[in-house]
Amino acid sequence: MALADSRYVPTPFAYRLPILGAILRELAEGDRDYPLYLIVALMAIWGIAIVFFGLPALYLPAVVAAPLMMVVLVLITRG
Repeated sequence: MALADSRYVPTPFAYRLPILGAILRELAEGDRDYPLYLIVALMAIWGIAIVFFGLPALYLPAVVAAPLMMVVLVLITRG
């Protein structure tokens, strides 16, 4: 009867993704200092990319962010 009493709670699809799932699960349910650690880790990865790939790794995030900011501005003006 114990088996019949237990309920199956499905995990969200995002939690089942290989790399992003662990990050999202930790953001939602983990330590409150995790966002700080995540930002530091991403900055370290970016710094390593700059060391290995040089100038393109430095300015490529800005090139990618420009169209995204244009979309954000359009969404803001539309209301």
